Amino acid sequence: MSKILDTINFNADGLIAAIAQQHDTGEVLMMAWMNAESVTETLATGQVCYYSRSRQKLWRKGETSGQQQKLVEMRLDCDGDTLLLLVDQKGVACHTGRRNCFFLAARNGEWVEIAKPEVSPEELYKR
Repeated sequence: MSKILDTINFNADGLIAAIAQQHDTGEVLMMAWMNAESVTETLATGQVCYYSRSRQKLWRKGETSGQQQKLVEMRLDCDGDTLLLLVDQKGVACHTGRRNCFFLAARNGEWVEIAKPEVSPEELYKR
């Protein structure tokens, strides 16, 4: 594991950007942050774990929503500062209830919603 971690260029906060992509369709699902501990856990368990900057702790994708990501493959970019996670996404990836987090498109000088929620956030998080 140390060979893997030593190759990653974590930023000054000890984090690396991680892009989650559906392994079989190529759909870009989300971007989040990982630290050494979350990278290690993800590789050890096969379940994607991120680092939540707002909560300052590990964030196991799907721990509250059930919308888990199973790791298929982890890739490192040429600069060593971005991870690409090829995943098998169970359900929706976005906390807004959409399949992915990229549901706003810049069109004609404004943001246009191009995808509706598949499930309400209240239902997703049982609020």
